[in-house]
Amino acid sequence: MSYTVNVYGREVICASCVNAPSSEETYDWLKVLFKKKYPEADISVNYIDIDHDENFSDYDEELIEQINNNELFYPLVTINDEVIQDGYVQLKPLTKWFEKNGAQ
Repeated sequence: MSYTVNVYGREVICASCVNAPSSEETYDWLKVLFKKKYPEADISVNYIDIDHDENFSDYDEELIEQINNNELFYPLVTINDEVIQDGYVQLKPLTKWFEKNGAQ
């Protein structure tokens, strides 16, 4: 099975995420982490700049609207189009998702 991890964010650090890593730092961290933790899994990690990227899918647009309306916070992490975490991203919920879904 392949997995697509999307990290949605922007250059400015989220105001409610004081002392948390930036969206791009979160993306870099997850990209390295998943390669080490799940070396056999087919995991693609993407960064989506919600202010500058183009060609958003309808799903992306929906998430971005929720972020802009303060219903969700960035960085926002999805795995296979399922929202896993937003705001201050932590490792445990991400690894739980992968373990539950068979990543090795």
